[in-house]
Amino acid sequence: MIDQLLSNRRLVSRAQFLDALEISPATFKRDLEYMRDRLVAPIIWDREQHGYRYDSSETGADQYQLPGLWFNTSEIQALLSMDALLENLQPGILSSHVKPLQSRIRLLLDKGDHSVEEISKRIRILPLAAKKYLSQHFQLISQALLTRKRLRMRYYSRQQNSESSREISPQRLIYYRDNWYLDSWCHWRKALRSFSVDAIKQVEMLVETAKDIDEAYLNNELASGYGIFSGAETDQAVLRFSPRIARWVSRELWHSQQQSEYDESGYYILHIPYSQDTELIMDILKHGPEVEVLQPPALRRKVIERIGAMQALY
Repeated sequence: MIDQLLSNRRLVSRAQFLDALEISPATFKRDLEYMRDRLVAPIIWDREQHGYRYDSSETGADQYQLPGLWFNTSEIQALLSMDALLENLQPGILSSHVKPLQSRIRLLLDKGDHSVEEISKRIRILPLAAKKYLSQHFQLISQALLTRKRLRMRYYSRQQNSESSREISPQRLIYYRDNWYLDSWCHWRKALRSFSVDAIKQVEMLVETAKDIDEAYLNNELASGYGIFSGAETDQAVLRFSPRIARWVSRELWHSQQQSEYDESGYYILHIPYSQDTELIMDILKHGPEVEVLQPPALRRKVIERIGAMQALY
């Protein structure tokens, strides 16, 4: 409002400010100092004309303009997420660059409408279920990834409760749901695989050059289905959510190619492509009795089996 009055009238008295803004002299003084100190607004008191105006000689222009950094919720979330990620990053190849990068992010936040201290106090990003990684492993993986070298690793499979030796060509690191995954070409399986970095027990960088996979092929193979463990060959899951939670689930994006509709009873029907069902089943079960798997029969049977196993515990 102060900027608008100065821009429209060019010269504004103190009384005019107080009358238009309907604030106390103390509040006006605080707001004026905020614009001068934080937004670098060249507001001066003109003794001859007894009013406030923008100093055009200071800006080199006819009129000062406020900075264009007025963050919306998604922009604040993105900046705070980056800050939280850097804050929790374990020592490794990027250690010397983390603090300066954090400073740049916080400086960017500080140029908005509120201070970074106020934003951090009022809005928080809480990383949950994040796993710990050996920094030397992460450093070797990062180096091999960027220098395009192969890796030999010993990998632990949680589903099979066994370890195997793999030679891989790393393609990209993915940060997904507070955990790191390594998309790679597995020379043993002769196929693309996504490995959880925390399950890598031992790793060494080889002299052989890594096999490069076309990015379009990577996206097609690893991003076609639901979740991080997806693939090119997908099936279609059909889920029916109760009217009680339909309003919330309908606002969620489960997959970029999802389709949905409401039936005549107010149930929300969601169609999702998927290849591996592990992650999808976990997300289905968290909705308890509010969701039913309609298709395919194989996925429905697996959910029933999982519910039966849970019931047996109680």
